[in-house]
Amino acid sequence: MLALEELHPMFRASWGADTCDPHDARDWGPENPARGQCGVTALVVQDLLGGELVLGEVFVGAAKVGHHYWNRLPDGRQVDLTADQFRPKEVVVGGEVQHRPPGVPRRCREQYRTLRLRVLAQLDGVATGCRER
Repeated sequence: MLALEELHPMFRASWGADTCDPHDARDWGPENPARGQCGVTALVVQDLLGGELVLGEVFVGAAKVGHHYWNRLPDGRQVDLTADQFRPKEVVVGGEVQHRPPGVPRRCREQYRTLRLRVLAQLDGVATGCRER
């Protein structure tokens, strides 16, 4: 099994404006590449490692400003590859396991497909010893 330490840089290299949730597109940039990537990233992590999707809410003070997805792996570890996207005043609250419907997601479908293909291409490069740079 691939170590999480190896997987995280593959995701970081695969994120882009075209994989960002449209809700966060105006805030996405190379200086904060994880911004708006949580949903599609959590889905691809689940594709690769299994486990559960977890959904929390993002608050600034008392105002709810969004949602945040991460993973709970089959061994119980919590994995959040996009945790560093948040600004200092943004706080993630809660965390409920979400049921994933079968098939590709309805929302952010193209972003998911794009991210999944990029990460799988990197994994294929690692498997064949031809890691792209």
